[in-house]
Amino acid sequence: QVQLVESGGGLVQPGGSLRLSCVASGSQFSVYSMSWFRQAPGKQRELVALIGTGGSTNYADSVKGRFTISRDNTKNTVSLQMNSLKPEDTAVYYCNARRLLASYWGQGTQATVSS
Repeated sequence: QVQLVESGGGLVQPGGSLRLSCVASGSQFSVYSMSWFRQAPGKQRELVALIGTGGSTNYADSVKGRFTISRDNTKNTVSLQMNSLKPEDTAVYYCNARRLLASYWGQGTQATVSS
């Protein structure tokens, strides 16, 4: 129903910034709650940020004040602006779309924070 493709990952130094993007296709984007998850090697996947259909946002405590999630329903995109990055932010970041009982995932994009 929904296909998600992430981009924008890469290698940055601590304190640097990355902007991740996710483009959705295949269904009406505006009816989905969108979120970013991340998963580091050997760890559980965790919710980083979400944005609802009405624009409300929630963030994990570990990223509050540093990350900003946004969506553009005219472009079917959701973004995650990541500032003041720390080595602990290193992970594969996944875009997720949810509506009712349906949940869709992108393939992930690697973000590495290292000197």
